[in-house]
Amino acid sequence: MSGRTPQEKKRLSYLKDRRNLYGENHKSSRKNIPRNRRIRHRTERHRVRQTLGQARGVPDERHDDAVEQRLKEKRPANAQWRKAPDTPLNEVIEYRLLRRVKDGNAAPDQAESRIRRIRRRIT
Repeated sequence: MSGRTPQEKKRLSYLKDRRNLYGENHKSSRKNIPRNRRIRHRTERHRVRQTLGQARGVPDERHDDAVEQRLKEKRPANAQWRKAPDTPLNEVIEYRLLRRVKDGNAAPDQAESRIRRIRRRIT
C-alpha cells in the first residue's frame, strides 16, 4: 500500500486547500450562497411573470415577438451575482507574510525565505 509522503501531503495542501478572504465568516457562506441564488432566481421568475402578464389578452403577433424577445433577454453581467472561489492556501500565506512585513511585525528577509520555501514546495 503506497501512501503519500508528508512532503507530498504538504504540497497538495498548499495547492488544493482554500481560504475565504472575502471578509466574512467562513460558515456564513453556507447561508449566503443559497440565499443569493434564491434571490436571483426569484427576481427572474418575477420578471417573467410581469412580462407574460403584460402580454395577456393582446392578440398581436408583433407584440408576441416583442414579449418573446424580452423573455430571452438576460440581465447585465454586472447585475448578476456570481459565486467567487476561495483563495488557495499558498497565496493566503504569502499575503499574510508580506502584510506582517508591511506592518512591521516581521523581518523582510525572514518573510522572503518563508515565501521562497513555500514556492519551492509547490513546484
